[in-house]
Amino acid sequence: MTPYARRGVHGQTVELLARRILGGEIPEGATLDLVALQSELDVSLTALRESLKVLAAKGMVDARQRRGTFVRPRAEWNLLDADVLRWQFEGASTSESDRALLHNLAEVRAIIEPAAVRLAAQRRTDADLAALDGALDAMGEEGSGAAHAVEADLAFHRALLAATHNELLERMEMVIESGLAHRDRIVHSAPHSEDPVPAHRAVLDAVRVQDPQAAEAAMRALLDQAGRDLERLGDAEEGSPVRSAQDSEETEGSRSQ
Repeated sequence: MTPYARRGVHGQTVELLARRILGGEIPEGATLDLVALQSELDVSLTALRESLKVLAAKGMVDARQRRGTFVRPRAEWNLLDADVLRWQFEGASTSESDRALLHNLAEVRAIIEPAAVRLAAQRRTDADLAALDGALDAMGEEGSGAAHAVEADLAFHRALLAATHNELLERMEMVIESGLAHRDRIVHSAPHSEDPVPAHRAVLDAVRVQDPQAAEAAMRALLDQAGRDLERLGDAEEGSPVRSAQDSEETEGSRSQ
């Protein structure tokens, strides 16, 4: 599914309501007071209903006669939807919630990416290698800022999934990408994370020579390094706020994983 376009009052209303629901401010089972929300958000009732249709399509709300519009149980939400994932990560407000989300992401990556990279090693084309080379080169650029480093890392992992030439695995980028971007931004706030380029290069080298076993081993080593970065960050900043990604833009040589 294509991520929801965040534009105008309509887009802002969708995101505000989604984050309130995901954050528990509007709990599961709660019936929404549309008139009160309309007044609070200063939007038309039509715009509010259109925004709720977006959330209904993602399984988060529903409407019934006599009951009105209500929040559905979390078990019925489409948690693999790209927007729902992004809203969860962007709305994480405490270190505990961050850790829980990132732990879930690490488990998903540990299942998907080692198996995917085996297929990539067997099926990669020259075009796939060119995309991976380009992403790795961008990752190694010094002083380009956190946003550039994050995008280079995402491009590398996106290219790996594309190199499997499996349409369903390629779609997994929507699951991995939102969480990976959030994780990268956190790691960028730490000045002493490990250089990610050698670990990514080892993966690419194995894919290039079409060695599935070596590619899987290299990916597992890369994921282990990613885990160490987060553990080190958690130990160093226990009880302290993490600097924002915008602040980390000012730090030269920022690295992603």
